[in-house]
Amino acid sequence: MDNGPADQQGGRVTASDAPAPPAADTDLPTGTDVPTGADREGPGTVRGLPLPQLLLDLIADGRWRHPGDAALAEALPWFADPVEFLPDVAAVRRQSASLDDLSDEELGPLFRQARGSTADEPVELPWLDAERAVLIAVARTAGDDTALALDYRTDPADPRVVGSDIWTNPREYTWRIAAPTFTAFATALGLLEQ
Repeated sequence: MDNGPADQQGGRVTASDAPAPPAADTDLPTGTDVPTGADREGPGTVRGLPLPQLLLDLIADGRWRHPGDAALAEALPWFADPVEFLPDVAAVRRQSASLDDLSDEELGPLFRQARGSTADEPVELPWLDAERAVLIAVARTAGDDTALALDYRTDPADPRVVGSDIWTNPREYTWRIAAPTFTAFATALGLLEQ
């Protein structure tokens, strides 16, 4: 991800619209139903993962927008920092490219991110498998290092939504379930009623 000076402070996840370097092709675990290589990035695909059709529909209809801090706090009471929803597939691609950097040997343990294809055992919560995740919302304020992501370890068509948690235990960055599916997340935020 390319957010200027904030990147030099540990790979900050923020809502900057500055372009980022393209994500490197990573080898996904064998046996997945995710395309690899040149076929990975179709119109509704990010990092080789198909975005949920509901998310694509919400973006196309202009309904994929932040519901307001009060509504988000009601749905996710543990999530304290404000976030910005990534407005389109291009922004999701740009910001999700940071998952590669944040899952390397140096930063991975700090941000509890790993690559499932190189891990000795399955990557489970409170860790994020960077190869099976896509960011959908990032910190509004540079340096907050918070995000919401689609977590494809549960369902490739309607993945769960996970959020970073630095508030429950400030000494330990973790990922926790925000909603069991993207559909449940959108419903809880009232995005389907608009």
